[in-house]
Amino acid sequence: MRINNNMSAVITNNQLLGTESSLADVMEKLSSGFSINHASDDPSGIAIAGKMQAQIDGLDKASTNSSDGISVLQTAEGALNEVTDMIQRMRELSVQAANGTNSDSERETIQKEIDSLLEEIDRVAETTEFNTINLLNGSLDNRTYAEHATRMQTSNTVPAGLYTLTITSAATRGTAGGVNPLLGGATALSMAGTMNINGYGVEFTEGMSREAVYEAMRDACEKGSATISDPDENIAIYSLKYGAKADLKIEFSSKEFAVALGFPEGQITEGAIIHNVGDDAVVELKKESPSMFGPQATTGYDGNHITVTDVDGFELSFLAEASYVGEIEFNVTDIGSMTLHVGANKNQNMEVRIAAVTTEFMYIDDLSVTRVNGPEDALDSLDTALNYVTSVRSQLGAYENRLEHTTKSLDTTEENMTSAISRVEDADMATTMVEYTKLNVLEQAGTSALAQANELPQLALQLLQ
Repeated sequence: MRINNNMSAVITNNQLLGTESSLADVMEKLSSGFSINHASDDPSGIAIAGKMQAQIDGLDKASTNSSDGISVLQTAEGALNEVTDMIQRMRELSVQAANGTNSDSERETIQKEIDSLLEEIDRVAETTEFNTINLLNGSLDNRTYAEHATRMQTSNTVPAGLYTLTITSAATRGTAGGVNPLLGGATALSMAGTMNINGYGVEFTEGMSREAVYEAMRDACEKGSATISDPDENIAIYSLKYGAKADLKIEFSSKEFAVALGFPEGQITEGAIIHNVGDDAVVELKKESPSMFGPQATTGYDGNHITVTDVDGFELSFLAEASYVGEIEFNVTDIGSMTLHVGANKNQNMEVRIAAVTTEFMYIDDLSVTRVNGPEDALDSLDTALNYVTSVRSQLGAYENRLEHTTKSLDTTEENMTSAISRVEDADMATTMVEYTKLNVLEQAGTSALAQANELPQLALQLLQ
């Protein structure tokens, strides 16, 4: 028997300390709810849990991003609903203006409302914002750069790159004119007569001053969808639009009167009529590198409004500069669209493009029902504009539906990953409680055993009695 080194107590104490340490770990798990509280608890598990937690946090924020994207699209779509209503109203007014019971003054009254609606469409396009980001003025559409072209638009399936074409023949307008006899020594019209421009007639009296003749012709041109040259130049009248649809028909009361107004006799056909139409532009596409036009690309024309189409919905349209002949290079970029980050990791993006919905890009900025054929032209233009807005709204709806599915997918993935990380780092409370009970009993047993071991040296005193 030894009293200096009580090995029973030492052994018992070591066991008790180990039990207390394990009991402390178990109690930490019970109080925190985690099975991994320190890296030493499960080195590989804590690495896995860290990566999974980063994914969960990212998925949660990506779901928020998707919801914000839906809000952007709903804001834009709500504004476009009003634009649609305004186009419908202008179409209704154009139908009203087309009725022959309306006088010029009544058409002008109708035009005032149309002008107001056109201004409102542009105002909506310029001021519809989400978090100070403009949505409908084209700033969220991909940028395309080129010289000698405006109103450039590309469909979603046009890849970024260079596209080259050559305008070999510029679009022209129907024209008529010659030498103004009133620019010489004469200051007054030598004979009376009538002149009809595209269906709008005006009367001239003998002796009318040069200025009065010009003003009457100018007014007739304005009502007859035509334009007239400067009063100090030779008389020249042009159709308002370019291309094969740009009709210019001028009828005179007599051939002699037409000559008196300054129109060359050689232009005047039988019946004292001048009838000309313009020509559409002629374009050649460059279909070899570096130009990216495909071998099946084709070109459509409406005066100097040119549209290039190809397979898979490829469409590039623009308005060519008047009278320009030569090469145009389009640099189509990926710049401009709104990038929505809809994933937990980098580059998990969705690009959202919203085309400009201004009167200029819808080609209704010069809409007028006061001209002779104005209501019919307005109906054609408004139908095209309505299709354009409907197309933009359809694209927004497609984006919105996609984002709704994206949000649901992100939420489901986050839920599943949360369940997975729970299995890695969360404590099983039932199992841990069983362990706690066992260790608690062992601690009590160890404490009791240590007390017994500490009494063993007392037995050595009995040998001294």
